Amino acid sequence: MIHPEAVTLHDPRMLADAFSEFISASTQLEASYRELQRRVAHLSVELADRNAALSRSLAENDRMRATLQQMIDSMPCGVLVLDTAQMIVMINPEGRRLLGIQSVRVRSLRDVFSASRINLESLGAATNDQSDSELCVQSETGTRWLAIGRRELAGAQPDTAKAQLRSIWILRDITAGKQAEQEREAARRAVTLAEISTVLAHEIRNPLASLELFAGLIAEDGVKNPQWIAHLRAGIRTLSGTVNNVLSLNGGGSLRFARLDLKACMHGAVEFVRPIAEQANVSLRFIPSDETATINGNEDGIRQIILNLICNAIRHTAVDGKVEVLMMRLPREGGSPIVIEVKDNGCGIPNDQMQRLFEAGFSGTGETPGLGLAVCKRLMSQHGGFIRVSSQLGHGSSFQLEFPTI
Repeated sequence: MIHPEAVTLHDPRMLADAFSEFISASTQLEASYRELQRRVAHLSVELADRNAALSRSLAENDRMRATLQQMIDSMPCGVLVLDTAQMIVMINPEGRRLLGIQSVRVRSLRDVFSASRINLESLGAATNDQSDSELCVQSETGTRWLAIGRRELAGAQPDTAKAQLRSIWILRDITAGKQAEQEREAARRAVTLAEISTVLAHEIRNPLASLELFAGLIAEDGVKNPQWIAHLRAGIRTLSGTVNNVLSLNGGGSLRFARLDLKACMHGAVEFVRPIAEQANVSLRFIPSDETATINGNEDGIRQIILNLICNAIRHTAVDGKVEVLMMRLPREGGSPIVIEVKDNGCGIPNDQMQRLFEAGFSGTGETPGLGLAVCKRLMSQHGGFIRVSSQLGHGSSFQLEFPTI
């Protein structure tokens, strides 16, 4: 830049140069200004487009939010949404109806409990994220059942300062399903009872006919034939076992336990069943252990187990066959349980029946109520033991009872 003091009227060349430089600078400045205006205009257009797009997005979000709210409000199940502060963000009308809080303002699960006595707070603390719970609710209209499912929302962070959506609860009224289930169970029990009653009538009728016959013979015979009396005893004990099976499987109450000498108990149980074996012409032998074994048990329950197993063995053993009851102790780390084995040399059990032997109502031949082995399993469980079976077709079967000793 030329200093003004250096320009004089006597130096026209220098004045012309200065003027040219001024014109050039002005031209550049004007071009920069026009470029700036062009960019401002472009940014203004872009900003207007973005504002319009944002407005459309907000409007679309509002529309989607309204649609979603309408969908949730019209859902047939209750919906409850909580944030990370455990405050209720949303609850739809069906949720209010199921909880019985249509006209009550609620902000938390504690408010729900105060208004309806339904403790969702403890329910949520006791279940994991993926579990569903069933809740019985008493109301003025009667008993209702609610199925309550809770799911944690992904990305929720309870430690953040700003509350976020954390969990969603789904409530469904399953009262009709529960009632239908109860009706189906009642119908199933009625059918089962009818089937068992039919078989029991057959099971009881035959021994009763024999009892009546032998009672008449004894009445006519002054000598009192011991063989007829033995048949009477066998029939009576068979009926007793059948009735006790029904009571054990369907009756209420629990067994009374006491310290028992298992060897003496087993001896009495085998002798109780002996008339039935003699009537069927099957050899019955008890082979006790050399040592005594004391258990915490119920004598009637153990006798019922032995009665069922021996009668089952006799039923599948031919005339002149044999049934043995053995008593042994198993040396085992942490204790020596006592094992009772009831084995026969009968026809054995087919493999396809082995898995169902202990099901109530299952009978391999269809000629019995199918209660005996189910009762054995239940009684052994009550004694803290268990029962297992092994069998070979044509060679017989073996049932092992394992009792914990004192």
